[in-house]
Amino acid sequence: MHELTSESDLRSDCGSCFGLCCVALTLTRSSDFAIDKPAGKPCPNLGEDFGCGIHARLRGEGFSGCTVYDCFGAGQKVSQVTFAGVDWRADPGGSQRMFALLPVMKQLHELLWYVADALAREVARPVHAELRRVRGEIEALTRGSADGLLALDVDGQRQRVNALLVRVSELVRGEWAAAVPRKKNGKKRKLDLRGADLMGARRAGADLRGVNLRGAYVIAADLSGADLRGADVIGADFRDADVRGADLSAALFLTRTQVNAATGDAATRIPDTLERPAHWTA
Repeated sequence: MHELTSESDLRSDCGSCFGLCCVALTLTRSSDFAIDKPAGKPCPNLGEDFGCGIHARLRGEGFSGCTVYDCFGAGQKVSQVTFAGVDWRADPGGSQRMFALLPVMKQLHELLWYVADALAREVARPVHAELRRVRGEIEALTRGSADGLLALDVDGQRQRVNALLVRVSELVRGEWAAAVPRKKNGKKRKLDLRGADLMGARRAGADLRGVNLRGAYVIAADLSGADLRGADVIGADFRDADVRGADLSAALFLTRTQVNAATGDAATRIPDTLERPAHWTA
């Protein structure tokens, strides 16, 4: 069976996609998008070749949200595999199914991204066999028919995978937390910050190794110089978070979307599987 890898199939390849995110998604005029656009309507910047006419200056034109979005490779999977390379302009009758399928495929590929991260963690070896089995099952789903995918219980798949990811998180965070000394006053660090409201929080230089930040709001938080190795950041909102000089190199379940949404620099350490955003400072 062909195996998905974070270096290829789970990396967005816009050149092999039919500009699906530029059509399928709703845009709301805000600091992230300069216009309102309903789902199913092509963005006015989308070219006949499915390329973005302002790609090199998206942020300057008010479309910073486009530079943050990542489909985990779902766009090219839908375009080239599910619909066998027939684009929505050539087959208008199938366009709505194609657009509706993008978020479904994106969620499945996102799960595969997390599973790939988990499988790369040696400490999570007790869970690896189950993770490999689930990876094979989800990959098979991604190669199914459009109708089958649209009828899929995606929430059920997420819950099934999440149960394994939680186990991985406990193993990874436990290893990192055990290596971190107590605070100077002898008290234990607070390790569970699931869903915490850390918007605008000042955590510069903080030792966040092994901390559970699942679903936390770290919007515009100052995390400069912070150490987030071994921290579980699945679902954490990093919009405008200052991670300059921070160490995210071993952060658990970190995604391109989170990295793209944050503000980093040349001193920010990120996993080798992620690209350094072009808009980060030198």
